[in-house]
Amino acid sequence: MSKTLPRRRRGRPPKELAGTSATRDALVRAGVVMLTEKGYSATGIEEVLRSVDVPKGSFYHYFPSKEAFGAELIDSYAGYFSRKLDSFFLNEQHSPLERLRAFTDDATSAMKRFRYARGCLVGNLGQEMGVLPKLFRQQLFDVFIDWQQRTAKCLRAAQATGAISPNQDCDWLAEFFWIGWEGAVLRAKLERRSEPLHSFSKGFFRLLGE
Repeated sequence: MSKTLPRRRRGRPPKELAGTSATRDALVRAGVVMLTEKGYSATGIEEVLRSVDVPKGSFYHYFPSKEAFGAELIDSYAGYFSRKLDSFFLNEQHSPLERLRAFTDDATSAMKRFRYARGCLVGNLGQEMGVLPKLFRQQLFDVFIDWQQRTAKCLRAAQATGAISPNQDCDWLAEFFWIGWEGAVLRAKLERRSEPLHSFSKGFFRLLGE
């Protein structure tokens, strides 16, 4: 005997994800991917929802607005990327400069793997700052400062081993690295080739005296 299933109420999360954080996590993951590819302005909520097969009404069950969603995506990406930097910069099996080079090599390989369709979420949003919610500005700035501090720590470790001259300012070098690297990522995405990344890496390591 067939059984009629009760109709799902509009705006409720899918049954298999109800009562869990799975829907929210899926939305965040999908949002991060789209922002690395297209940026904030070109990414629509409906497009994110369709990519994970979530009804439109469910979005507001987890996020009060697109702005709140965007802020969550920045935090999520920042946390992910900080852990990634630590996995390279704190790896004592390699010398400090080898750790930095391993990071740039890995990032270059990742861009190639995704056919240069994905860039840096933080860099993408920085380019849109004129049309973004004002609260994003401080968020993005704080993320860059965090990355710079982690990089400066790695550079100071290299300085302690004599790999970098004691006359070098590691805080300035870290700031310079991220300004240049983000530009190289943008150029690689534009040209769909890795040469801009290789070119910047080569120049930066020459600056260190390698």
